[in-house]
Amino acid sequence: MKEKFKRPIGLTTTEVEQRIKEGKVNRAVNDQAKTTWQIIKENTFTYFNLIFLVLAILLVVVGEYKDLTFLPVIIANMIIGIVQELRAKSVLDKLNVMNTTKIAVIRDQEEKVIPIEDLVLGDVIVLQTGDQIPADGQVILGTLRVNEALLTGEADEIEKDVGSALMSGSFVVAGKAYARLEKVGKNSYVSKLTLEAKAMNSKEGSEMVRSINKLIKWVGIIIIPCGIALFIVARYVNHLTLPESIVSMEAAVIGMIPEGLYLLTTIALALAAMRLARSQVMLHDMKSVETLARVNVLCVDKTGTITEPKMEVEKTVPVSTSKESLTKEISIFAQNMPHDNATIKAVAKAFNQKFNVQATQIIPFTSVNKYSGAVVNGNTLLMGAPEFVLRDQFEAYEKEINQYTSQGYRVLAFAKYPEVLKDEKQKLSKEVELLGYILISNPIRKEAKSTFEYFDRQGVNIKVISGDNPLTVARVAKQAGIRDANKLIDATEIGEGDYEEVVRKYNVFGRVKPDQKKKLIKALQKNGNTVAMTGDGVNDILAMKTADCSIAMASGNSAAVQASQVVLLDSDFARMPKVVDEGRKVVNNIERSASLFLVKNIFSFLMAIFSLVFAMSYPLRPAQIALISAFTIGLPSFLLALENNYNRIRGKFIPNVLSRAIPGGITDMLAVSILVVADIVLALGRQEVATTATMLLVAVGMMVLYHISRPLNKFRWIVLGGSFLALVLSIIFFHNLFALSRISATAVFLLLVLFFAEITVFRLLSKFADGVREVLVVYDQKGKDLTLNDIKQAYRKGRNMVNGTNKRVNC
Repeated sequence: MKEKFKRPIGLTTTEVEQRIKEGKVNRAVNDQAKTTWQIIKENTFTYFNLIFLVLAILLVVVGEYKDLTFLPVIIANMIIGIVQELRAKSVLDKLNVMNTTKIAVIRDQEEKVIPIEDLVLGDVIVLQTGDQIPADGQVILGTLRVNEALLTGEADEIEKDVGSALMSGSFVVAGKAYARLEKVGKNSYVSKLTLEAKAMNSKEGSEMVRSINKLIKWVGIIIIPCGIALFIVARYVNHLTLPESIVSMEAAVIGMIPEGLYLLTTIALALAAMRLARSQVMLHDMKSVETLARVNVLCVDKTGTITEPKMEVEKTVPVSTSKESLTKEISIFAQNMPHDNATIKAVAKAFNQKFNVQATQIIPFTSVNKYSGAVVNGNTLLMGAPEFVLRDQFEAYEKEINQYTSQGYRVLAFAKYPEVLKDEKQKLSKEVELLGYILISNPIRKEAKSTFEYFDRQGVNIKVISGDNPLTVARVAKQAGIRDANKLIDATEIGEGDYEEVVRKYNVFGRVKPDQKKKLIKALQKNGNTVAMTGDGVNDILAMKTADCSIAMASGNSAAVQASQVVLLDSDFARMPKVVDEGRKVVNNIERSASLFLVKNIFSFLMAIFSLVFAMSYPLRPAQIALISAFTIGLPSFLLALENNYNRIRGKFIPNVLSRAIPGGITDMLAVSILVVADIVLALGRQEVATTATMLLVAVGMMVLYHISRPLNKFRWIVLGGSFLALVLSIIFFHNLFALSRISATAVFLLLVLFFAEITVFRLLSKFADGVREVLVVYDQKGKDLTLNDIKQAYRKGRNMVNGTNKRVNC
């Protein structure tokens, strides 16, 4: 189309700079990325860091400097957290820059191509076939045909002349025009929709992060009153000095704070995001990697997910002419038509013979007519959907057409109309001569079968949701190796109250309207499933928001990409197993590490309650808690979090963590309580009790570390050995730093007796807890259908399991 009008002037550089200062820029959607200052602030100015600061000041005031050994650990944790998050931010920022969408704009009377985020209010943009409208505006010169289906779900193409409004997110199907932007950034239509979709509520957060936040919240509530009560008991009941009372209270409070747990979670998620970014997967929300790892139903579209986004002509079927004649007519049609959509491109590629025949009129494709045409030698050649090309004649050919459709082909009717059509608005009024069929298919992605086989092995049910003919969708699903692809339904037949039933019965849904996607996902969730959904259009956004995790192909609509939690930058669905594996690595490793952290927290809480009930002083010092935390929790936790652990996630986070932590916490509390009571008879002295208690806690810490690391491999042996060696060296060379002293023969004897008692108690409690954990896992799977026999079998199985495997061991 030639320009027959003078190009608009557009804004000047000065005007653009002024609008940028006023904030009238097209940075439409807050993608929840943190700024550098936010990362520093969130890792520094935390509730627990404030408590640590107060505790440190109190120790300095009373002159107990050697008990400040917890501070280097806290500061190191804080620095590591900031550095890792900044590294992840840097990687994701680079990805955002590399994958930004650009558009032509008129500035200073010149046409420039800039990122859509750099557009400002009043900019004049150049729109032509294939462009996506980046902000709300108005046509000022030219004419366009615009498809707003991604916004409204309606397939009709709308003609836009001078003065017509343009909605952001819609696509230009044909034509060229200049438009002035009237609403940019968060004020545009698509941004409001996207921001609504991105508003995360508590349900959308991952279970693991919600659970950790809940644990930290309750700890935060408990420690202050508990600390005050312990200080009062130590100072005014047991009449300790002020420094001794503060040290005793602080040891309990520090022991109850899971100082590294939230940091470990943040770092693990940030590292996962970085690793995925290098594999062309971008996370808008880092917590989504865990959600996807827990998904048991994955909803996918046919085109672009199972199949390649491109189309290919498989074959032609002559009806009223010879194969050679049909090939010639299609070639003439293809060489005259503009190659502005995937269908005509596929036809032109297959029929590339050149004939010296010029069409006198072109009838563009519209979603209303569902055909395109070329006027040649007084007739109009038509190509399009059989129902619309044949109209009343369709019934005569329906059986034959359905035969090809059931084989998974998209069928195009190619016909000759005996009159000259003037434009696309002129309706067909006479019968056509059906020359033949063009059978088109989307090639199955090479990796599709192996990807879906992976999900099948992991117990993830695949639901194919498509607007295409259900028979076509089912055939493609079967070729891709999707289980039960023959269980199909036409979505037009689903009644309003039937959704929960049909999602249980069927795996393939054809002719699905945009509003039905959301209903299908809600029905799956009501049936107790964790649902992920892939999407590529704005009309998918609210359905993607409804899903527990949303995945967008980068080749789709930019608003859907912005609103999703996971973006496949190369639009390759074969990346999904990598995302799931990363999620499993994060969850499994954090569950294991959280168990280590909570052993100390449970012990400190129970010991604090014991001390308050029996009006005793807390037996340990902050420096000794720091030693135990550093080498039985901190160091092994961070090392184990680096290990590849792709085991399937079973059960809920809190029960899994507590079932591994409670045995160690109770064993610690029993051993130290007996030691404290023994001190009343044996008069060991406060310092000797503290040192002996530290040795007992170190022993239990190593037992817990061994227990949660099973089955042991070379890496885990190194972690165990390294942690034990670090403990021994610290005790030998830095015993003064950690407030450890020599202990008497009586204390050594008591230590040995309690140590062997600990082994027995820990073994029995662990067996019991493992059995209970497996019962809870089975209950999570079966719910109300759980029977007494199921409980017995699960408990028995749990007692003999080694952290998710059926290998029998002796603790």
